[in-house]
Amino acid sequence: MDTRQLAAFVAVVERRSFSQAADQLGVTQPAVSLQIRSLEKRLGRQLLDRSGRRVEPTEAGQRLYRSAQRLLALEDQLLAELGEESEGELSGRLEIGASTGPGGTVVPQVLGEFQRRHPSVHVALTVSDTHSVVEQVARRELELGVVGAARRQRGVVFEPFFRDEVVLAVPRAHPFAGKTITLDQLRAEPLVLMQEGAGVRQVIDDELREHGLRLRDLDVRLELGLQESARTAVLGGFGVTFISRGAIEPDLASGALAVAQVEGLEPSREISLVRAAGRAETRVAQAFVEFARKRLS
Repeated sequence: MDTRQLAAFVAVVERRSFSQAADQLGVTQPAVSLQIRSLEKRLGRQLLDRSGRRVEPTEAGQRLYRSAQRLLALEDQLLAELGEESEGELSGRLEIGASTGPGGTVVPQVLGEFQRRHPSVHVALTVSDTHSVVEQVARRELELGVVGAARRQRGVVFEPFFRDEVVLAVPRAHPFAGKTITLDQLRAEPLVLMQEGAGVRQVIDDELREHGLRLRDLDVRLELGLQESARTAVLGGFGVTFISRGAIEPDLASGALAVAQVEGLEPSREISLVRAAGRAETRVAQAFVEFARKRLS
């Protein structure tokens, strides 16, 4: 069976669009349509329902889709085994995505160190929200993803990658700097929060719930997007914030910011690695994951 036809069919099913499938595959829309028509003619079955606003697989198409995914995964594995040497200089391209937390701090640093060690490797990092990164990995637009929340999603697998320490960041001259404070002291202090959906915010909300509190019980003055916005607000003296320690390491080293400990709170979160289910791991991806695990352990 022509795997090009199967690849075109899988792309149309996953994108629900001939034009978007063509963009993903790097071909023209008529070429995708021709591949699908040829496949339907060969199988003697209609595989796609084109009558609605979006293209949907028929019952026969659903059955073929599941089998086609497995066959394409085997083809990827075979090509990887035949096309990559087990020895010699590492080369190739690593397409990786990361959510805004790790993607703005830890991941760029580790990728830079990895690329410096392997100069023939080209690295492309996409930074987006967790949902977008996971979707791109599921569609095989990215080989790997690094996200702060392991959400259930068909077509991908999550595995622990590293732990991210969350701290209370305060201006350097703040009375809390370098001290351990009580929850009552925290409740009386102007607080800067990240937006709804931010991983760090969810971690703190979960920690507070264990003590019978919610974020709304605190003196929240500002809700400012993601980590960089919250960091800038604290540097400007507009309050304190919970943030990934990795996001403020340079500020801690320079003395621009300090951290405080809150009694009873030990916030941290698991950063996860996400891969497409059944996708054969390339040599470059395998080497990066091994390097990153050692670097972040």
